Amino acid sequence: MTRTLALIAIVAGTWAAAGPAGARDAAGSGLQAAERAQAPATLTVRSTRFGRILFDGRNRVLYGFTRDRRGGPSQCYGACAAAWPVYFARGAATAGAGVRKSLLGKTRRRDGRLQVTYNGWPLYYYVHDGPGEVSCQNVDEFGGLWLVIGPNGTLVR
Repeated sequence: MTRTLALIAIVAGTWAAAGPAGARDAAGSGLQAAERAQAPATLTVRSTRFGRILFDGRNRVLYGFTRDRRGGPSQCYGACAAAWPVYFARGAATAGAGVRKSLLGKTRRRDGRLQVTYNGWPLYYYVHDGPGEVSCQNVDEFGGLWLVIGPNGTLVR
């Protein structure tokens, strides 16, 4: 019994020390790295097998979610946001090469943080994509399709 209580205390202490971000990153997915990669928010356009699409300033692809309504708030929270981390804004978003500044925007999430939008679409990463990778184009998950976004602001099907 004492050994069991000690083990529970160790696990609880580790979980508490990790904090909310650690809890979201329970799979070792790199979510914390994705959040660090977002300051400041810079979008660029790069050529891929899906055509020219949006990336952040650190070469990570950005996705839109068809369950979101263009111009509306995000519908991705909880387990969805753990798998598809939000592209948060710190300060003004910057339009890099090929990005239309007029299409950049932000939407407020339930927690008050600002999520970067492009042509009204809230932007996300896929937690297991590395720099330059596009591994989840046209994936049906969490009630909608995850699609990359072209420089004109449309979701690429």
